[in-house]
Amino acid sequence: DSVLISGLEVFKNFVLVSERRRGLTQLHIINLQNKQEHFIDFGEATYAAYAQGTPEYNTDTMRYAYTSLTTPASEYDYNMVTKEKKLLKQQEVVGGYDGSQYETERLYAKATDGTSIPISVVYKKGFKKDGSMPLLLYGYGSYGASMDASFSSTRLSLLDRGFAYAIAHIRGGQEMGRYWYEDGKMMKKKNTFTDFITCAEFLLANKYTTKQHLYTMGGSAGGLLMGAVVNMRPDLWNGVVAQVPFVDVLTTMSDASIPLTTNEYDEWGNPANKESYDYMKTYSPYDNVTKQAYPNMLITTGLHDSQVQYFEPAKWVARLREMKTDSNHLLLYTNMEAGHGGASGRFKVLRDRAREYAFFFALEGIKD
Repeated sequence: DSVLISGLEVFKNFVLVSERRRGLTQLHIINLQNKQEHFIDFGEATYAAYAQGTPEYNTDTMRYAYTSLTTPASEYDYNMVTKEKKLLKQQEVVGGYDGSQYETERLYAKATDGTSIPISVVYKKGFKKDGSMPLLLYGYGSYGASMDASFSSTRLSLLDRGFAYAIAHIRGGQEMGRYWYEDGKMMKKKNTFTDFITCAEFLLANKYTTKQHLYTMGGSAGGLLMGAVVNMRPDLWNGVVAQVPFVDVLTTMSDASIPLTTNEYDEWGNPANKESYDYMKTYSPYDNVTKQAYPNMLITTGLHDSQVQYFEPAKWVARLREMKTDSNHLLLYTNMEAGHGGASGRFKVLRDRAREYAFFFALEGIKD
């Protein structure tokens, strides 16, 4: 259960198995001649590597793609006999990027049931682990989608201003194998939320940040995650960005006329079933808003979103405004041209990221 086989390539003298082990992608080489086997050593604590599909059968060389939180997207040829790597191409990062100026770590937090939850972290060298620095924690945790540690040039705007960036590889994804997904869906969905809270508490306990400097972000089903954790532990976060959030779970999943609803009964459950209804009601963000203090929040949606209709986050914001007891920011941004994926076009996407980062910077008092 702890190893997920995601792909297989057969050569004349080798078999290449693409796997997931301990939350990381692995490329497993098996020599058919001498029965020896090895894994490609990528030399970093957290990363993502994918076989690219080598069309030549009679060869000792395979091709793979590689990236990490500090390494831009790269293409390599790998000799399966000599274990030599040859870099063919790497994403250009304008502005004189130097990956040696950044550090990445792989951490493990202990969940409430004893399960170890992986966390990938990156920050610029000089980051102080004394609780004084800001940190942005990202999560998703649904549909078996694994959130691999990959490079983002836009993320440098955070790191160069003193932020650390962390990915919580929570249950509901598939990072640790198929069981990782099964333990974060249907009647076990709340593991996703408690795992994320556990990761936040671990980072706080180890002085990566404090509650006054801890931020979080997630979109779509990751927006559901945001809605759930701000209801369960609103005290943990100074700022939250929920992008196109799926927050009115019961109402949406009760409407079979919505294209995605019936197809997703296997993910959330069918609320026509009383047991499923009762369980979903315990975590649906809209249904669990209470009179309490909430963190600063920026909620985004698109008028043409067919997956999470714009009125769902708008309805949630209205409930929050009615119930919250604090004076923190609660902002709703509706893109009148966009759908579920946000703004289209290279530069409009960057404006979306800039808006979200500016929200965090303003809360941190960062003006440059």
